[in-house]
Amino acid sequence: MFHKLYPQWYPARQSIRLKPKGKALRDEEILQHLPVGTTATLYFKDLGPQIGWTMVFLIEYAGPLFIYFLFYFRMPFVYGLDERFTSRPHPVVNLACICHSFHYIKRLIETVFVHRFSHGTMPLRNIVKNCLYYWGFAAWLAYYINHPLYTPPSYGQKQINFAVIMFLLCEAGNFSIHVALSDLRRDGSKTRKIPYPTKNPFTWLFFFVSCPNYTYEVGAWISFTVMTQCVPVALFTLLCFIQMTIWAKDKHCTYLREFKDYPSLRMPIIPFLL
Repeated sequence: MFHKLYPQWYPARQSIRLKPKGKALRDEEILQHLPVGTTATLYFKDLGPQIGWTMVFLIEYAGPLFIYFLFYFRMPFVYGLDERFTSRPHPVVNLACICHSFHYIKRLIETVFVHRFSHGTMPLRNIVKNCLYYWGFAAWLAYYINHPLYTPPSYGQKQINFAVIMFLLCEAGNFSIHVALSDLRRDGSKTRKIPYPTKNPFTWLFFFVSCPNYTYEVGAWISFTVMTQCVPVALFTLLCFIQMTIWAKDKHCTYLREFKDYPSLRMPIIPFLL
């Protein structure tokens, strides 16, 4: 009805609340079931232009995938044409490109075929900030990893092999958790449910943490750091850990608030610790 009266404010832009600074009402809430009398005052807030989460992730993740290749193929406008810069890269450089590409291709596939979003959109203005973060760091990492003067890991092939194995395990775990979370909303419902471990061993981390997808994600970037032994990668991993810890704590608190029988053993992101 509101959209019919004011077409410029389509549903995704609307935030309807019972109090001026209260929590926004969910789409599935029914007016008759709200804690109001025969009359009620509803407060409207314009959230601004919106963009769908699927499109957000496609833009965020496609950028790093292609940006990395600009440095991997050592385009002349990046490193110049000095003869020293035409040498064959170390094998770990090729491996890093494969792992980095695999990570973002997996994310793109999950965005299209796996993820089910509880919120359909986000403010359009945020896409610039998000892209600067993902695209900027992708360029920074790629510049140093693919630089002709790049120094390979100190412990050689053993360090590389260990890191690759851990990277693949964490990627498999991350994908498994996303599938398990998606299955909770297979019926199209947006109602929050408690995720539990399944027969898939990678989901058993649900016994100990609320957000194992973040645990595996951080593990993958730690593995990538060990594989490349590159300071910019380590800094990016640290920032990822800080941000995901904030998200995990927020989700953990939401679970505790909404479910009285929520498993007490679980921590937000690191088993028994954090």
